[in-house]
Amino acid sequence: MDKSIIIIGAGIAGLSAGCYGQMNGYKTRIFEMHTTPGGLCTAWKRRGYLIDGCIHWLTGSSPGNSFYRLWEEVGAVQGRTMVDPENFIRIEGKEGKVFIVYTDLHRLEQHMKELAPEDKDIIEEFINAALICTRLDMPIEKAPELYSPIDGLKMMFTMFPYLRLMRKWGKISLTDFAQRFKNPFLREVFPLVQDVPDFPIIGLLTTLAFLHNKAAGYPLGGSLEFARGIERRYLDLGGEVHYKSPIAKILVGNDRAVGVQLADGSEHHSDIVISAADGRSTIFDMLEGKYVSEEIQGYYDKLPIFSPLIYISLGVAHSFDESHTAAGINFPLDEPVTIARQELKRLPVHIYNFDPTLAPEGKTLLTVMIDSDYEYWKKLSEDSERYRAEKEQIADQVVALLDRRFPGLAKQVEMRDVATPLTFERYTGNWQGTYEGWLLSTKTLNVRMSKTLPGLNNFYMAGHWVMPGGGLPTGIMAGRYVTQIICKNDKKKFVTSTP
Repeated sequence: MDKSIIIIGAGIAGLSAGCYGQMNGYKTRIFEMHTTPGGLCTAWKRRGYLIDGCIHWLTGSSPGNSFYRLWEEVGAVQGRTMVDPENFIRIEGKEGKVFIVYTDLHRLEQHMKELAPEDKDIIEEFINAALICTRLDMPIEKAPELYSPIDGLKMMFTMFPYLRLMRKWGKISLTDFAQRFKNPFLREVFPLVQDVPDFPIIGLLTTLAFLHNKAAGYPLGGSLEFARGIERRYLDLGGEVHYKSPIAKILVGNDRAVGVQLADGSEHHSDIVISAADGRSTIFDMLEGKYVSEEIQGYYDKLPIFSPLIYISLGVAHSFDESHTAAGINFPLDEPVTIARQELKRLPVHIYNFDPTLAPEGKTLLTVMIDSDYEYWKKLSEDSERYRAEKEQIADQVVALLDRRFPGLAKQVEMRDVATPLTFERYTGNWQGTYEGWLLSTKTLNVRMSKTLPGLNNFYMAGHWVMPGGGLPTGIMAGRYVTQIICKNDKKKFVTSTP
């Protein structure tokens, strides 16, 4: 008789675990607190616009790499049109200088040398490292926990040409690397390419390599439609999804997970439980903190998370020209501005004029992401009127700032939406409203977390709370790896199929 698995959360990790579980003969059910699939990979409608809340680029968007094969297995990329951008981000200076991160590495090298001929050597070193990464196809098909000595030797053989590069560039942050430039403009703007504290250069190199190979495109239709593709694959495989079904408790008997109790009090039993939900809620609320080691406690006490966001979306009755296609723009402000107690000297904006599905014809969706403080919003929410007023004020400020960069834009805005860290928390349960879990940094790059909890059997965790760095690749890999581990424990051969 097939074993049964209950999966908590219909985000990418939960849907991935469900797909692979069904492929391998398990009877799976997913319980999701929200009304739609995808978790953080989502979108929502406002006044004729579809606000995309996640994907800027998809790692593995074209054939020829391991990630694409995984996306194929879960039905995410079949029949989907991808847009490959000419530039990754446009970073503007105050004196008319512009640093454009072109996705073609040779064009990027030429551009950087034109900006900073005095930094020719360091630019060549950086571009050469990225070009080496274009030849790298990460061995991601198998869970690291299941590597045999022979698997380890095979991986070492595959990765040997890149190990020195990864050791070198994994220890250097963008900020530290930027200090090597003699050119003051490059020194200032280079860290803004990935504006994350202590972000490792190797993360940027691999991203640029995927972009250069046209394997980091944007799927037309946006994030929610992407997630729905995986949901369709899961349902076609015979899986079940129960929406509006928040979990209150994971049921345990004799230190074995035996099912879940929903918020409405109903109980559902299974042979195995996988939590692809928020890590802190899972461990300290659903399991009441009974299965925690010092190491796990240390993660939640000490490790940094991706900063919670204020996510401002605008619907604009304007069609932007091709120079903005698939580009994020980061521009300086005339003078510092304080938004929700955070001082800003620059503003990033993403212009979705390349996806006609997100806005009515001739109009465009714009989004602005600003790091924010969860506790500030938590305190503010005690007064609902002040909370709403603050969101309105932020929308006013952002529109005014964008109007200076794009004169006349303020009069063309016909939709405004502001999501806060509490919005993210309310719809996904994510701790402090973070959008990708543990921060990827030079210190966490090689952190390996267990997908099980000490002393608890028949229970697994998947998602960005067990794989630092977050993002869609983490989701699909975590779901796949957990299923592989379950198959190994049940002495079953792990199998996959494509629709």
